[in-house]
Amino acid sequence: MIRTPRQRWLDMRRSWERSAATEIPPPIDPRPAAPGGLRVAYLVYRGNPRCGGQGVYTRHLTRELVALGHSVTVFAGQPWPELDEGVGFVPVPGLDLYRDPDPFRVPHPREFRDRIDALEFAVMCTAGFGEPLTFSLRARQLLADRRGDFDLVHDNQCLGSGILGMLEDGWPVLTTLHHPITVDRQLALSHATNPWQQATTRRWFGFLRMQVRVACRLPAIVTVSESSRGDIAAQMGVAHDRMTVVPVGVDTDVFRPVEGVVPVPGRLMVTTSSDVPMKGLVPLLEAVAKLRTEREVELVVIGRPRPGGRVDRALDRLGLRDVVRCVSGITDHELACLYGEAEVAVCPSLYEGFSLPTVEAMACGVPVVATTGGALPEVVGQDGETGLLVPPDDPGALAAAIRRLLDDPDLRSRLGAAGRQRVLGTFTWGVTARGTAECYRAVVAGRPLPDAPLEVRSGEAGPAGSGGWAEAGEAGAEAGETGAEAGAEAEVTPC
Repeated sequence: MIRTPRQRWLDMRRSWERSAATEIPPPIDPRPAAPGGLRVAYLVYRGNPRCGGQGVYTRHLTRELVALGHSVTVFAGQPWPELDEGVGFVPVPGLDLYRDPDPFRVPHPREFRDRIDALEFAVMCTAGFGEPLTFSLRARQLLADRRGDFDLVHDNQCLGSGILGMLEDGWPVLTTLHHPITVDRQLALSHATNPWQQATTRRWFGFLRMQVRVACRLPAIVTVSESSRGDIAAQMGVAHDRMTVVPVGVDTDVFRPVEGVVPVPGRLMVTTSSDVPMKGLVPLLEAVAKLRTEREVELVVIGRPRPGGRVDRALDRLGLRDVVRCVSGITDHELACLYGEAEVAVCPSLYEGFSLPTVEAMACGVPVVATTGGALPEVVGQDGETGLLVPPDDPGALAAAIRRLLDDPDLRSRLGAAGRQRVLGTFTWGVTARGTAECYRAVVAGRPLPDAPLEVRSGEAGPAGSGGWAEAGEAGAEAGETGAEAGAEAEVTPC
């Protein structure tokens, strides 16, 4: 809908009022490190765990690191993170230009505090995404006089130019790179329908040039799967010997079969953090449309499709409004209950660097249908043993696999139980934290990362250090308690 100049002016005034009423949360001191523990400055430019995997990774990894005796302070921008007791916090406020409900807003002149704010707004005005750059510059300023407070910096996929500045300032730096955003750009461009969309997509992903340049100069990178490590090397040019793999985890005390919750016949479930082609929700909707012609079926979508976007239009095109329900703003316990009510959980992504929703579903004992995109085969395991795997972007294959599970209760039971056992043995936050801590010690000591291949240097060859994520914790180790859950009320709407 085209808005008049007066409507745009009123929207801007309301945005300014919202900004004036917004308060920056106070800093929180971290729990001191135990003897032998490390002091970690942890950076995440978007910290809210309701906004994607990076926020979930931040909350649970920092909690488990503190449980191991390390002292962790999270430096985060908006939306603010949800952190557990003992984890420190330093707000790194930006202009929050993409916030809900007024994304791509024009800030009031009083909101501009320095040149970095002006740079952030200027990048947005040119259709770019400037948060990784400007967050890294602000974080460098905040850490400039705190070298004695921390042993190292852990960057959670910001990869802004300020991270290189921290290296110049003498900081030991470890970066987590979940997967190369080059994949997101390729998939987004492949789904652009006209030259204007292609041009704006290329501009939006302009920050990738910076991230590739930064990644190639960083001495130590942790990623979450062998698939991601291979893609980072191939698409970003990062040397294999500077990367190692530490899979992420799930809280198996929260994500588990919930007593008294039973599957609803014909119910499917999918969790998607964003309405982008890479998540494969449109192919899943097409599969649901096929299944609906032969049986009663419903789909619960954890997420909120963009009004007027590809998913929203597909719902109308396929006539699925009455059988697709969108849910958002729920606690982890409520999410586990919804998994328990599903006969099948689906991960239809065209590519994933890992996939926390898939692990959460498996931990709840729900049989999973996933594609072979990216690291999903590493996560799900053997096809037919711990889940079913199908080619990406193939609605027919998705429909056939879902049909197979809906028609075979014994197969659902077997795959659900085997999937949970796989998670218990491999994908817990305790294992993730121990593997990450081993990487911290290597970075601080100037050693190669655990399990990273060591190139021959000056006639020296051999294994790259000792340990690694697989040796960092015993198989079957469980993650700790989640702590206070988010109190947001659930929002349930027909999509």
